[in-house]
Amino acid sequence: MTDDATTEVLDGFLDDLYLGRDRMNQTEIQRRAVVAELPAELMVRISALPEGSYEIEEVAEMLGTTPG
Repeated sequence: MTDDATTEVLDGFLDDLYLGRDRMNQTEIQRRAVVAELPAELMVRISALPEGSYEIEEVAEMLGTTPG
C-alpha cells in the first residue's frame, strides 16, 4: 500500500471511529481496527499506541496523519 493510500485508509477509519465521540481508549481503537480489517502496517502502528484515552487529534498525530 502506498503512503497516500495508507493515509487515506487511516483518515477514513479515524473519521468513522470518532463519529459522535470525543474520546476513545486504546483498547477500543485497536478492537475496531481489527474489525475493520485494516492493513498490517496500520495495525502495527495502532497496536503501539500507549494505553489511555485519546481525542481524534491526539491519535492522528501519534499515527502520523491529520483528521479529516
